[in-house]
Amino acid sequence: MRVVLVGGHGKIALLLAGLLSERGDEPVALIRNPAHAAEVAATGARPVLLDVENTDPGQLAAALDGADAVVFAAGAGAGSGAARKYTVDRDGSVLAATAAEAAGVRRFLQISSMGAGEPAPAGTDEVWRAYLEAKTQAEQDLRGRDLDWTVLRPGRLTDDPATGSVTIGQRVGRSDIPRADVAAVLLALLDAPETAGATLEVVAGETPIAAALTALR
Repeated sequence: MRVVLVGGHGKIALLLAGLLSERGDEPVALIRNPAHAAEVAATGARPVLLDVENTDPGQLAAALDGADAVVFAAGAGAGSGAARKYTVDRDGSVLAATAAEAAGVRRFLQISSMGAGEPAPAGTDEVWRAYLEAKTQAEQDLRGRDLDWTVLRPGRLTDDPATGSVTIGQRVGRSDIPRADVAAVLLALLDAPETAGATLEVVAGETPIAAALTALR
């Protein structure tokens, strides 16, 4: 399976690339900084230089040519202002979905955030509010497209080791989850076409990932 990771230097994307490589798939990581190429390549992924803030759907569609799936893992990241939440987290997803349609790549996984789709709590700072709004708008755009999309909303991300067990569903309650487990869930979702059209929350839990996804059917 050839999987293109948009935002290929993100922590979850790097972990997912490693998992894909380990099982013999072909991860392709789109990155905007050439200095990140070696770290990406170390996971077994093929780095491709392409900045979603400075490209067009045609260029991105060319990078997706021949892919079996797209994972949108890009994010403006900590320390960025409110404006980049929209240009990366929202506009980048819209661009990637448009390119996927043009390239004929139907499977599209979007990493969103728990809290998307809901009003920001009172007292939310401007940047976090923009982040949630950007994720919400990206989700809304994706739902209107002719793609086999799945939206994954993780809880608060940690760098703890993977556990292999989660709680996943439409509503699961707020909690933490290791990034490594989010990557493992994304890997499993690539093999679960029946989850197309679903918006799923995921946090740490007691159910092995395969069983947790089976229980959704």
